[in-house]
Amino acid sequence: MESRFTDRVVLVTGAGSGLGRATARRFASEGAKVAVLDVALENAEKVVGEIAEDGGVAKAYPVDVRDLPSVEAAVGAVASDLGRPQVLVNAAGILRFQHSHEETAEGWSNLIAVNLTGTFYMCRSTIPYLLDGGGNIVNVASNAGLMGQPYTAAYCASKAGVVNLTKALSTEYLEQGIRINAVAPGGMRTPMTKGLDFPEGIDWTHAFDRVNSKLGPSEPAEVAGLIAFVASDDVPKLTGSILSLDGGITA
Repeated sequence: MESRFTDRVVLVTGAGSGLGRATARRFASEGAKVAVLDVALENAEKVVGEIAEDGGVAKAYPVDVRDLPSVEAAVGAVASDLGRPQVLVNAAGILRFQHSHEETAEGWSNLIAVNLTGTFYMCRSTIPYLLDGGGNIVNVASNAGLMGQPYTAAYCASKAGVVNLTKALSTEYLEQGIRINAVAPGGMRTPMTKGLDFPEGIDWTHAFDRVNSKLGPSEPAEVAGLIAFVASDDVPKLTGSILSLDGGITA
């Protein structure tokens, strides 16, 4: 494995499981000092243990990305413990299927708060450190933010927001040493997708014909590899880009 991130401080949200876990482990395997951030501290600490067993460096931090004071406290603690943040990966996210005419105000608000507002709060709190020497941000969007997908209006709206948030921030900080991009996966084999509850009456043929690639779903490690590439010095002029990894669905 290459060591493209030796001694760089990398923050990964949602790193207690799924894509976030795979991403944290990937950066650690390439020499990074990884801040493993998750709302479930116990899960984050398990990932830190896995990284330590592999010879990597990581520390767990609790964070509720919906809450700005929680985000600011976590980012500040990372800077104090590990050093200046240089890479941020916003992998925290939630997904739910629902008939849109039955969506609740609470359900809508919570999903937007985690997926979109949480991504912004993390960017807002980390950018001051990136301005002091450079760095980059990789947001996790989705092919659902690039196309229509039934029964997931809130999720689609949140990920479309992440897409344009990424583009807006990339233009704002273009000349200030910060690269900001997003990766847009399709289906992945993660605990989040395995544990979904589905409302009655959904036409699964209609739902999944639009989102299933003939190549099948991705493994988290595959997407983590793309995230590491985007964050690396291999592509110093890559910014404002949305990189799809969805088996050609949005081609």
